[in-house]
Amino acid sequence: MNLVYHEASSRGFVDHGWLQANHSFSFANFYNSEKMNFGALRVLNDDLIAPGMGFGTHPHENMEIITIPLSGHLKHKDSIEINWKEVNAGEVQVMSAGKGIQHSEINGSKTEYLSLFQIWILPNKKNINPRYDQAHFEIPIVGKLQVLVSSINHVAGTGLKIHQDAQVSRINLEAGSNFNYSLKSQSHGVYVMQVYGASEVAGQRLNQRDALGVSKVNTFSVNAIDSIQLLFIEVPISNL
Repeated sequence: MNLVYHEASSRGFVDHGWLQANHSFSFANFYNSEKMNFGALRVLNDDLIAPGMGFGTHPHENMEIITIPLSGHLKHKDSIEINWKEVNAGEVQVMSAGKGIQHSEINGSKTEYLSLFQIWILPNKKNINPRYDQAHFEIPIVGKLQVLVSSINHVAGTGLKIHQDAQVSRINLEAGSNFNYSLKSQSHGVYVMQVYGASEVAGQRLNQRDALGVSKVNTFSVNAIDSIQLLFIEVPISNL
């Protein structure tokens, strides 16, 4: 088993006033040669956006972009469809940038802050036609893994779809309970983000917003110290 531990305080941090962001991997002005990616996972940003503020129109290409609002109200507009789309906490959006797309994302509330995770995953197919999708997910059943995103090639797979043999999922656990996570294969790894609470993952204690990359193993255990939520981002770890 190979473990890569990232304490929450080791993330890159920026405060633009309207945006407070923590970067798990090198991004914008944050650079750490040891934090470029975890396999096909290139970006995991933990953003807090002030009321009425956001990201103006900007381009992306050849990236699978997943946004998970944790609280608040996101508004999204892109070059596929010019009308604003609403994405609320409890929903997830995916955008395959493909051969090129432009989009804007803002906090749709004038009074409340917007908290979200944004995830970028390298695709296994380049220069496709851009696509967008979003879906609502019920609050996860305690103790049951909830798949949010899976490969577009796995028709039977649940969740939204992206162009990569990856899976994004989450689980809520009660204090004192256990869970075993099984990987697709030993060529995959899982980046585990402790959304809230504290746990032991593969023997490593994680507190809120700590993360652990787990690879070269078929399965690993999770022991909940508190009532917790974990986010699992499973991606190809080699042959990229």
